[in-house]
Amino acid sequence: MSGRPRSGRGPGRRPGHVVRERLLTHNRAMPYSLMAPALALLLLAGMLLCLEAGRRVGQRRLRANPDVDPSVSAALDGAVFALFGLLIAFTFSGAMTRFDGRRQLVVREANAIGTAWLRIDLLPEATQPEVRALFRRYVEARLAGYRLVPDMAASAAAFDRATALQGQIWTRAMEGARASASPAVATLVAPALNDMIDLTTTRRAATWEHPPLPIFLLLYGLGFASSLVAGVSTARSTQRSWLHASVYAGVIAAAVFVIIDMEFPRLGFIRVDGFDVLLEEVLVGMK
Repeated sequence: MSGRPRSGRGPGRRPGHVVRERLLTHNRAMPYSLMAPALALLLLAGMLLCLEAGRRVGQRRLRANPDVDPSVSAALDGAVFALFGLLIAFTFSGAMTRFDGRRQLVVREANAIGTAWLRIDLLPEATQPEVRALFRRYVEARLAGYRLVPDMAASAAAFDRATALQGQIWTRAMEGARASASPAVATLVAPALNDMIDLTTTRRAATWEHPPLPIFLLLYGLGFASSLVAGVSTARSTQRSWLHASVYAGVIAAAVFVIIDMEFPRLGFIRVDGFDVLLEEVLVGMK
């Protein structure tokens, strides 16, 4: 068994500083509370404008050629709508999958910490009090890191403390395991600590897992294109139906807003915070 956890902490890597850099970079961007609604409103306004523009384009075509057959472009219009619907469906499905995955990671981390906590009983009695105290501080720091969001600077500082405590827990636990009379102690304690530490890396990576920007650009582009062709198809009507146009654009904008909201479950309305109670219960059990 190696003398440090598998997540590869070493003097050259400094993962806590990586966390701080990524979080502070995110903090310099537009606040999420403004970004997500603004993006949804942009799509809503753009689709309404495209509907009106398409209607006017269609009316000009009718004035130039009153005998134009609308069935000629119907197949092409249907293809645009089908592609747009598929993209929304797949993007929504992916966002939901990632959201569920992040909730399950909270469960896995709580289980891993609980297992590692129980393995402390295998260490020599003289080592146990210090390791248990480090564990309590570690779980408190992990919880603080998520509770402090969206204060990204404070959250990054809490995660840095948790990373430092990981190293202390590993060092003290391995010292105690080597001092134990049974070689099986290290075999049982080290994997539990490794799993606990590795899950912090997995959870950190999950926060960066989002669809590539071109996917969202394509989603918006198809939304505008579908609105344009829908507007053209209404050109023969003598009256505008703002109700239908608003419902169509509003439903699409709401769906995209939900997709974006699920991608950032610590910042939006759809959140994973409720699952943090599992870590809180683990901490209570350590008292």
